[in-house]
Amino acid sequence: MTRVLLTGFEPFDGESTNPSWQAVRAAAAEPPAGLEIVAAELPCVYGAARVALRDAIEEARPEIVVCVGQAGGRPDITVERLAVNVDDARIPDVSGARPVDEVIVPGGPAAYFSTLPIKACVAAVRAAGLPASVSNTAGTFVCNHVFYGLAHLIATELPDIRGGFVHVPFAPEQVLDRGRPSLPVASVAQALREIAATAATVRTDIRVAEGATH
Repeated sequence: MTRVLLTGFEPFDGESTNPSWQAVRAAAAEPPAGLEIVAAELPCVYGAARVALRDAIEEARPEIVVCVGQAGGRPDITVERLAVNVDDARIPDVSGARPVDEVIVPGGPAAYFSTLPIKACVAAVRAAGLPASVSNTAGTFVCNHVFYGLAHLIATELPDIRGGFVHVPFAPEQVLDRGRPSLPVASVAQALREIAATAATVRTDIRVAEGATH
């Protein structure tokens, strides 16, 4: 059995729910064959989220870590390519903190690439009939903060773990009368199962064009 840690976030920015955590819990409740999925909820708070992630990794001792966050406005499941070493908050986190142009890890690299087979993961989600794409920016909010923290842990302390980050759209109940894209939580959970299963079985990513012109 391959053990996969999936993390989601608590609600933020005035929302009463966060589909990342809802979908992570659902995926963990019905894991794909051959996988054990452990779910952990992270606070949407700079600093504390990285501490909670480290604690979850130490407790679960996974082989693969997939952190998941809400990207309201995106229409599909987006598998992130890289994390950047900067916190720059347009909105405050749940604690009210709003860092601007602050490094996450002093002296750390400017960026880290995901160690997941990101393009194979996207292909697997599409094959399941769900929309997905590669994303080249995880933003500069708490999602990127956690992604960079995970990547730094892998690079400096936990080389046997592979990990990355996935952004998911709003849930339908979050966008009533707003006209913004959404996906049902059940669909997002299925996408996360496909990503976890692909990450567990694919070591060398597929070579297909998934880049962006802007």
